[in-house]
Amino acid sequence: MKIKISKKIIYRILLGLLIVFIAIQFIEVEKTNPPVTGELNFPKEIKSVMQRSCYDCHSNQTVWPWYSHIAPVSWLVSKDVVKGRDELNFSEWDKYSDKRRAKKIKEIWEEIEKGEMPMSIYIPLHPDAVLTAEDKELIKKWVNDFNASANPVINNQMD
Repeated sequence: MKIKISKKIIYRILLGLLIVFIAIQFIEVEKTNPPVTGELNFPKEIKSVMQRSCYDCHSNQTVWPWYSHIAPVSWLVSKDVVKGRDELNFSEWDKYSDKRRAKKIKEIWEEIEKGEMPMSIYIPLHPDAVLTAEDKELIKKWVNDFNASANPVINNQMD
């Protein structure tokens, strides 16, 4: 049984898809950069790595690329940024308790070590966000130095 699809049907389907695509562009998503209230005081070399690889999702200094303005991709980008800021926001570091700060610093290395950050979906359009072996060593040393110098009470409460 052979099904024939006429050019007229294909044209109508494509026209319908185009209309839907145009219509969804009017669905607004959150793409804001609230004020920075207080940043983590990183060493210079660590801050450079974090800004390059983490800040688009984990700060209020997101650079919204062109594709973040085109639905349905804009929905995914916005969702990832909102989720990232909820999990860790370097721009609101001053709002975290000492215990939470210590926990977040520990989690930074854990996520990197497991290969979960930066997210694999982020890397193809942001190849400069890839963490090199040198970047990872810098972060690991920074986290270890922080843990060694942090208040022992905070370290004991992290688990």
